[in-house]
Amino acid sequence: MRILLIEDEKKIAGFITRGLKEDKYVVDTAFDGEQGLYLAEINPYDLIILDIMLPLKDGISVCKELRNKHINVPVLMLTAKDSVGDKVLGLNCGADDYLTKPFAFEEFLARVRALLRRKTRDKSTTLKEADLELDQLTHKVTRAGKEIMLTNKEYMLLEYLMLNANTVITRTMISEHVWHEDFDSFTNVIDVYINYVRNKIDKDFTKQLIHTIRGAGYILKE
Repeated sequence: MRILLIEDEKKIAGFITRGLKEDKYVVDTAFDGEQGLYLAEINPYDLIILDIMLPLKDGISVCKELRNKHINVPVLMLTAKDSVGDKVLGLNCGADDYLTKPFAFEEFLARVRALLRRKTRDKSTTLKEADLELDQLTHKVTRAGKEIMLTNKEYMLLEYLMLNANTVITRTMISEHVWHEDFDSFTNVIDVYINYVRNKIDKDFTKQLIHTIRGAGYILKE
């Protein structure tokens, strides 16, 4: 799942980003409100984490503009202000949840997961293709009932392929959804990770699920 973090304090942004990546999320970061609003408009995100006190455009204004443009991605608002009035203001502008700094990272992750569960409440959180299964909440991956251990990046790559099963996925699409905004899609890193995942998913099975489409990209299908 892909998250946009809009936070101008780079030390806090770095701390949050590291923690989210360790929990197998793809994270894009913006350090001011205008950049954050731009990224939210051009990229599909599953969650936006939004600080209120931002340069160029404050978080309240960003959240209002997102909702006015019918961008209904869940928003977790972060702020150093803890008065009831400030919380009400944040929620009234369209935010889904509100967390006051400083916070325990365990609570922060719990709120992130709760918002993502709410977003997918009417959908199954288990992705299936043939005998391959991936649980987006527990991050457990199995094939024919056998658990497969993946690194964070391998998991994110497989999740993206499964979310787009039976569709050709280009290297550019993979770079934008599995790596980050500035990743160079012309390096061979994507090919290397495809091979890592293929070796774990397909190596011991007769039926191959991950296929290379020459000159186009990759596809996961029976």
